[in-house]
Amino acid sequence: MNDRAALDLLLEHGPLSRTRIGRLTGLSKPTASQLLARLEAAGLVVATGTGGPGDGSGAGRPGPNAQLYAVNPTAAYAAGLDVTPERVLAAVADITGRTVGEHAVPTPGRRSAEPVAHQVAAALDGAVKAAGLVRSDVRRLVIGTPGAFDPTTGRLRYASHLPGWHSPALLDDIAAALPMPVEYENDVNLVALAEQRLGAAKGHDDFVLLWNEGGIGAAVVLGGRLHRGFTGGAGEVGFLPVPGVPLVRHVTKANSGGFQELAGSQVVPRLARELGVTPVPDGPYAEVAAELVGRAADVNSGPHRRLLVTYATGVATGLAALVSVLDPELIVLSGSALTSGGEPLRALVQAELAELAASRPRLVLGDVLERPVLRGALESALATTRDEVFDTLTLR
Repeated sequence: MNDRAALDLLLEHGPLSRTRIGRLTGLSKPTASQLLARLEAAGLVVATGTGGPGDGSGAGRPGPNAQLYAVNPTAAYAAGLDVTPERVLAAVADITGRTVGEHAVPTPGRRSAEPVAHQVAAALDGAVKAAGLVRSDVRRLVIGTPGAFDPTTGRLRYASHLPGWHSPALLDDIAAALPMPVEYENDVNLVALAEQRLGAAKGHDDFVLLWNEGGIGAAVVLGGRLHRGFTGGAGEVGFLPVPGVPLVRHVTKANSGGFQELAGSQVVPRLARELGVTPVPDGPYAEVAAELVGRAADVNSGPHRRLLVTYATGVATGLAALVSVLDPELIVLSGSALTSGGEPLRALVQAELAELAASRPRLVLGDVLERPVLRGALESALATTRDEVFDTLTLR
């Protein structure tokens, strides 16, 4: 327990002196010295130079500079994949969480004969090569995709727009192609994991993350744990029937539903035209929606204000259903079609939700803005990898 506590402190704070580790863990100086010697001999900790006088924190009693220690970044590596209909993006991180290599390959179209397992292996191998490593250096891979793999069948559900990923043999094919443990997680769940560990939901055990980019989705965290549902479909709120749009039937074939039709990113350009916002740019829905919502938040008057209010009302309408069922402590707004609206959009959604829902959770904007799905995949893979590598019972 002391070894793990020291390693976690080094991950959180960066290089620390022996004295500082002792103070943070409550260990005596001799015990801290023995602990560091053991971890250094195991290759988990390295000396990184000296700090300020005394305890290495830069503020201590006069004396020689203290030796600093840090987690050895080369002790282990883990990888993550972010899969979209357009590309497969892979990254490798060292055990400290620093990304050391990335690579992307295009997702073949529906008529492509290239197996998905080859795409995954190619993306991973490219990231491994960019990191200057070999595949065997990577201990674990976490793959994030839209939808979810049904634990009862092993098949991907809720993501008919992801070509090639629906074969009943897919998980076996990927396992055969990669000589390492591979885990799968819904992309929005991974964003929530990133926010819980690094961002706006840090320290919160009960929250909902609402994601709006290519599509609307949610992640539900209860008691500190992701709630995935019986088939992995918890949080597929794009299918949620809501007032304000016609009832959508056969939602899995349409890959859409009421909430998606009311407040999805594809709706924003249409709303902008109807409300007289000009110009409306061309391009992918998510990018266009982010640009329009960001511009509306900056101007926040005239037709731009009307666009922001209309969009906020649509978002709050779907959130009201979630709040009435889950009563979360916190709601995190994530995805470029939400975060681009900044505080003006957040405040409008909060005000609308206060009128539509009995409970009033706090709304915040997500903090993990750069490749949040990939960051969540890496954090998930690193968590298990650290548990394995930092188990020092065998050293005794």
